[in-house]
Amino acid sequence: MNHRIARLVFAFGVGVIVAVYAFKWITDPAPRAERELEEAVVSVARQNLEQMLQLGAIEVVDPLAPDRKVGKSYVYRAADGWQVSGFYRRGEGDRWHPFLMTLDASPATTSLKVQDAELVDRAKASPILEAIP
Repeated sequence: MNHRIARLVFAFGVGVIVAVYAFKWITDPAPRAERELEEAVVSVARQNLEQMLQLGAIEVVDPLAPDRKVGKSYVYRAADGWQVSGFYRRGEGDRWHPFLMTLDASPATTSLKVQDAELVDRAKASPILEAIP
């Protein structure tokens, strides 16, 4: 009889602890705020990518539009800003080109590295753009 009561009390105590932890985890605003900030940074990075490359209409795979068949894309904090990685292509006939964009805290693009042979000449004239053939 004592073991049965002890098991019930233990199960009830563990249940209450799990419920309180889950409630605090669900209602914590910090992860949502961080996610909103990451989404804003990726949106800026996408706009900057299109403006810097000046390739017209491009398809972009980034953390806001992931496609695991193409590859993984990331957004993460760097020491003094953000880094966003992803892929782009000009159209159905083009292959996917990986990119890595570094943004400062404002967020403004400080560097953009792409693997695209067609942009090597343009990269020579730009202090921000680095193209790898």
